[in-house]
Amino acid sequence: MTQQLPRIALLLPSLAAGGVGRSILHLAEAFCAAGHPVDLVLCRAEGPYLSAIPAGVNIVTLQPRSGLVTRLELVRMDPAGLTALARPVLLTRHPAPVQPYLADLARYLAGVRPAALLAAKTPTNLLALWARRLSGAPTRVVISEHTQLSRSIMLSRKWRWRHIAPLIARTYPRADAITAVSDGVADDLAITAGLPRGAIDTVYNPVVTPGLAVRAAAPAPHPWLEDDGSPVIVAAGRLVPQKNFTLLLNAFARLREQRAVRLIILGEGPERPRLETLTHTLGVSGDVALPGFVDNPYAAFSRAALFVLSSDYEGLGNVLIEALACGCPVVSTDCPSGPTEILQGGRFGELVPVDDIEALTAAMTRTLDAPLPAETLRRRGGEFSLERSAKRYLQLLLPTEFARTEKLNPDGKASSM
Repeated sequence: MTQQLPRIALLLPSLAAGGVGRSILHLAEAFCAAGHPVDLVLCRAEGPYLSAIPAGVNIVTLQPRSGLVTRLELVRMDPAGLTALARPVLLTRHPAPVQPYLADLARYLAGVRPAALLAAKTPTNLLALWARRLSGAPTRVVISEHTQLSRSIMLSRKWRWRHIAPLIARTYPRADAITAVSDGVADDLAITAGLPRGAIDTVYNPVVTPGLAVRAAAPAPHPWLEDDGSPVIVAAGRLVPQKNFTLLLNAFARLREQRAVRLIILGEGPERPRLETLTHTLGVSGDVALPGFVDNPYAAFSRAALFVLSSDYEGLGNVLIEALACGCPVVSTDCPSGPTEILQGGRFGELVPVDDIEALTAAMTRTLDAPLPAETLRRRGGEFSLERSAKRYLQLLLPTEFARTEKLNPDGKASSM
């Protein structure tokens, strides 16, 4: 009888829209395909990606307990860490949304005892490390940062975030591995939390999957992409201030004065009313579409004349990679962090200063007039593959098992990946 491979658990707050959920689901699919039992552990079983959970992945939904019980457990677990715990955890009026799930996560780890647990996002990273310690389980814990910690602290309205860095500095070193989705995120984490930079691995997100090309050839999600009319620019992301679609709309309005062009912004969020009002104020509402969240943005990227990322900041910028992998020319703000790493300083697409309308307009004009070859862009996007990312995560999650497999399959042709 074939021996079962080690079980891997993946921890998320929910499956809310965004690159983190997609990345974790891609990894779950890859680990399952490699023969590992996979548990997707969710604090809340909600979000638009629930329907995209790969076959074979076991869903574990945690149950919350009262905030007071959770705080008492944290004090009991780490009495020497009261100073670090006090302001971001113990003295807050309302606990972090994932905090009440600590006891049930510890129960899961103690009972199921997965070989490894991968957590994503700062609050869930802390939760994973606390739960492992509380449970006494031998589970190996790998944590991953997906955005810049300094930005999260600066922009959050939550009082606890102002005091999170010392808690991270105390807690993260207990992880078996610390990862970041870009060098920029890793650098920022090291500086902000005072962690050794050498202790943080950069593992790029698993963006390009084997099925991407098939999805890119699917029917277009908007008629403008198939009507042979004026060129279509596409952008995608949650309609939130971070993505700075205001910058894009202002630059588009200037570009629209020079040539016939249209803009589709894929995504949903609280900024929709303000952005719709701005399209009318700028006089471009007839050439701008905001169709909302779409399940398959690749079908839009593969048909667009240009993709634009206008963000003030990113962790990596998955959509930029997705556009490249679809052969779409790109322009991006040179925001911290990710775009300059993805585009190699401008080699695979122009980079412009953050919040610079004139520079973005000029870069869009130049790229529409002289786009890079689609195959060049696809090759660059393909370097951010699911296979490469999953292999690196397996090295960190299951180093002994990975080394054994690699030794048995030195050419890689019959390895577990």
